[in-house]
Amino acid sequence: MDNGASSYRRFLDGDDKGIAEIVGDYKDGLILYLNSYVNNVFIAEELTEDTFFRLITKKPKYFGKSTFKSWLYAIGRNVAIDYIRHNSKMLNFPIEDMENYLREEQNLEQSYIKEERKIIVHKALSELTTDYRTILWLVFFEGFSNAEAAIVLKKNERQIKNLLYRAKQSLKSKLEKEGFIYEEL
Repeated sequence: MDNGASSYRRFLDGDDKGIAEIVGDYKDGLILYLNSYVNNVFIAEELTEDTFFRLITKKPKYFGKSTFKSWLYAIGRNVAIDYIRHNSKMLNFPIEDMENYLREEQNLEQSYIKEERKIIVHKALSELTTDYRTILWLVFFEGFSNAEAAIVLKKNERQIKNLLYRAKQSLKSKLEKEGFIYEEL
Protein backbone atom coordinates (compact mmCIF):
# COMPACT_ATOMS: atom_id res chain seq x y z
CA MET A 1 0.00 0.00 0.00
CA ASP A 2 1.51 3.34 -1.02
CA ASN A 3 1.34 6.53 1.04
CA GLY A 4 -1.71 7.87 -0.78
CA ALA A 5 -3.62 4.68 -0.09
CA SER A 6 -2.78 4.74 3.61
CA SER A 7 -3.74 8.43 3.82
CA TYR A 8 -7.02 7.67 2.06
CA ARG A 9 -7.75 4.79 4.41
CA ARG A 10 -7.11 7.10 7.38
CA PHE A 11 -9.47 9.66 5.87
CA LEU A 12 -12.16 7.03 5.43
CA ASP A 13 -11.66 6.09 9.08
CA GLY A 14 -12.35 9.69 10.13
CA ASP A 15 -8.89 11.32 10.16
CA ASP A 16 -9.19 14.54 8.10
CA LYS A 17 -5.40 14.87 7.97
CA GLY A 18 -5.41 11.96 5.53
CA ILE A 19 -7.20 13.95 2.83
CA ALA A 20 -4.95 16.96 3.50
CA GLU A 21 -1.91 14.75 2.87
CA ILE A 22 -3.43 13.46 -0.38
CA VAL A 23 -4.10 17.00 -1.60
CA GLY A 24 -0.59 18.10 -0.65
CA ASP A 25 1.06 15.13 -2.35
CA TYR A 26 -0.93 14.99 -5.58
CA LYS A 27 -2.38 18.46 -6.26
CA ASP A 28 0.34 19.93 -8.50
CA GLY A 29 0.84 16.82 -10.60
CA LEU A 30 -2.89 16.37 -11.02
CA ILE A 31 -3.31 19.99 -12.13
CA LEU A 32 -0.68 19.61 -14.82
CA TYR A 33 -2.08 16.25 -15.91
CA LEU A 34 -5.62 17.66 -16.24
CA ASN A 35 -4.22 20.71 -18.02
CA SER A 36 -3.18 18.35 -20.81
CA TYR A 37 -6.90 17.75 -21.40
CA VAL A 38 -8.30 21.28 -21.15
CA ASN A 39 -5.27 23.45 -22.03
CA ASN A 40 -6.21 25.99 -19.37
CA VAL A 41 -4.48 25.96 -16.02
CA PHE A 42 -7.37 27.71 -14.26
CA ILE A 43 -9.87 25.11 -15.39
CA ALA A 44 -7.37 22.35 -14.54
CA GLU A 45 -7.15 23.74 -11.00
CA GLU A 46 -10.96 23.66 -10.73
CA LEU A 47 -11.08 20.12 -12.08
CA THR A 48 -8.45 19.10 -9.52
CA GLU A 49 -10.60 20.59 -6.77
CA ASP A 50 -13.59 18.71 -8.20
CA THR A 51 -11.57 15.49 -8.12
CA PHE A 52 -10.71 15.94 -4.45
CA PHE A 53 -14.29 17.02 -3.72
CA ARG A 54 -15.47 13.77 -5.31
CA LEU A 55 -13.11 11.85 -3.02
CA ILE A 56 -14.41 13.67 0.04
CA THR A 57 -18.12 13.48 -0.73
CA LYS A 58 -18.54 10.19 -2.58
CA LYS A 59 -15.72 8.30 -0.87
CA PRO A 60 -15.21 5.81 -3.71
CA LYS A 61 -13.73 2.43 -2.84
CA TYR A 62 -10.05 1.92 -3.51
CA PHE A 63 -9.43 -1.79 -4.00
CA GLY A 64 -5.67 -1.64 -4.48
CA LYS A 65 -5.70 -3.14 -7.99
CA SER A 66 -3.43 -0.29 -9.07
CA THR A 67 -1.37 2.32 -7.28
CA PHE A 68 -3.34 4.98 -5.46
CA LYS A 69 -1.88 7.63 -7.76
CA SER A 70 -3.10 5.93 -10.94
CA TRP A 71 -6.52 5.39 -9.34
CA LEU A 72 -6.71 9.09 -8.38
CA TYR A 73 -5.57 10.23 -11.84
CA ALA A 74 -8.23 8.00 -13.43
CA ILE A 75 -10.86 9.77 -11.32
CA GLY A 76 -9.39 13.12 -12.41
CA ARG A 77 -9.48 12.02 -16.04
CA ASN A 78 -13.17 11.16 -15.71
CA VAL A 79 -13.86 14.57 -14.14
CA ALA A 80 -12.05 16.26 -17.05
CA ILE A 81 -13.94 14.24 -19.65
CA ASP A 82 -17.25 15.12 -17.98
CA TYR A 83 -16.25 18.79 -18.01
CA ILE A 84 -15.27 18.68 -21.69
CA ARG A 85 -18.55 16.99 -22.62
CA HIS A 86 -20.61 19.61 -20.82
CA ASN A 87 -18.58 22.67 -21.75
CA SER A 88 -17.07 21.93 -25.15
CA LYS A 89 -18.41 25.15 -26.67
CA MET A 90 -16.93 27.25 -23.87
CA LEU A 91 -13.33 26.06 -24.34
CA ASN A 92 -12.58 28.80 -26.87
CA PHE A 93 -11.04 31.83 -25.17
CA PRO A 94 -10.67 35.42 -26.35
CA ILE A 95 -7.16 36.22 -27.53
CA GLU A 96 -6.82 38.96 -24.90
CA ASP A 97 -7.25 36.43 -22.10
CA MET A 98 -4.73 33.96 -23.52
CA GLU A 99 -1.71 36.01 -22.36
CA ASN A 100 -2.92 35.83 -18.75
CA TYR A 101 -3.62 32.12 -19.05
CA LEU A 102 -0.21 31.41 -20.56
CA ARG A 103 1.59 33.54 -17.97
CA GLU A 104 -0.12 31.71 -15.11
CA GLU A 105 0.50 28.33 -16.73
CA GLN A 106 4.20 29.09 -17.12
CA ASN A 107 4.49 30.11 -13.46
CA LEU A 108 2.90 26.83 -12.37
CA GLU A 109 5.06 24.79 -14.73
CA GLN A 110 8.27 26.47 -13.62
CA SER A 111 7.52 25.83 -9.97
CA TYR A 112 6.80 22.18 -10.73
CA ILE A 113 9.47 21.58 -13.37
CA LYS A 114 12.64 23.27 -12.16
CA GLU A 115 15.35 22.13 -14.53
CA GLU A 116 15.84 23.89 -17.87
CA ARG A 117 15.81 20.68 -19.90
CA LYS A 118 12.48 19.63 -18.47
CA ILE A 119 10.97 22.99 -19.41
CA ILE A 120 12.12 22.60 -23.02
CA VAL A 121 10.69 19.08 -23.14
CA HIS A 122 7.43 20.30 -21.61
CA LYS A 123 7.07 23.00 -24.27
CA ALA A 124 7.63 20.40 -26.98
CA LEU A 125 5.05 18.18 -25.27
CA SER A 126 2.46 20.95 -25.51
CA GLU A 127 2.73 20.78 -29.30
CA LEU A 128 1.87 17.07 -29.34
CA THR A 129 -1.59 15.60 -29.61
CA THR A 130 -3.52 15.11 -26.37
CA ASP A 131 -2.97 11.32 -26.38
CA TYR A 132 0.78 11.69 -26.89
CA ARG A 133 1.08 14.42 -24.27
CA THR A 134 -0.91 12.42 -21.77
CA ILE A 135 1.00 9.13 -22.12
CA LEU A 136 4.39 10.86 -21.99
CA TRP A 137 3.35 12.89 -18.95
CA LEU A 138 2.10 9.85 -17.08
CA VAL A 139 5.11 7.65 -17.82
CA PHE A 140 8.03 10.10 -17.67
CA PHE A 141 6.92 12.90 -15.36
CA GLU A 142 4.62 11.01 -13.01
CA GLY A 143 6.56 7.73 -13.08
CA PHE A 144 3.62 5.51 -14.03
CA SER A 145 4.33 2.05 -15.37
CA ASN A 146 2.71 0.99 -18.65
CA ALA A 147 0.22 -1.07 -16.65
CA GLU A 148 -0.72 1.90 -14.47
CA ALA A 149 -1.05 4.19 -17.50
CA ALA A 150 -3.27 1.57 -19.14
CA ILE A 151 -5.62 1.74 -16.16
CA VAL A 152 -5.77 5.54 -16.21
CA LEU A 153 -6.31 5.77 -19.98
CA LYS A 154 -8.58 2.70 -20.15
CA LYS A 155 -6.45 0.92 -22.75
CA ASN A 156 -4.66 -2.40 -22.76
CA GLU A 157 -0.91 -2.62 -22.23
CA ARG A 158 -0.17 -3.32 -25.90
CA GLN A 159 -2.06 -0.18 -26.92
CA ILE A 160 -0.10 1.78 -24.29
CA LYS A 161 3.19 0.38 -25.55
CA ASN A 162 2.35 1.38 -29.14
CA LEU A 163 1.03 4.79 -28.09
CA LEU A 164 4.15 5.43 -26.01
CA TYR A 165 6.43 4.47 -28.89
CA ARG A 166 4.63 6.81 -31.33
CA ALA A 167 4.55 9.60 -28.75
CA LYS A 168 8.31 9.30 -28.10
CA GLN A 169 9.04 9.37 -31.83
CA SER A 170 6.88 12.46 -32.30
CA LEU A 171 8.50 14.21 -29.33
CA LYS A 172 11.95 13.25 -30.55
CA SER A 173 11.18 14.72 -33.98
CA LYS A 174 9.94 18.00 -32.44
CA LEU A 175 12.97 18.25 -30.16
CA GLU A 176 15.38 17.62 -33.05
CA LYS A 177 13.77 20.48 -34.97
CA GLU A 178 14.47 22.71 -31.96
CA GLY A 179 18.12 21.58 -31.92
CA PHE A 180 17.62 19.85 -28.57
CA ILE A 181 20.29 17.34 -27.58
CA TYR A 182 18.63 14.47 -25.75
CA GLU A 183 20.04 11.49 -23.94
CA GLU A 184 17.31 8.88 -23.84
CA LEU A 185 13.78 8.93 -25.17
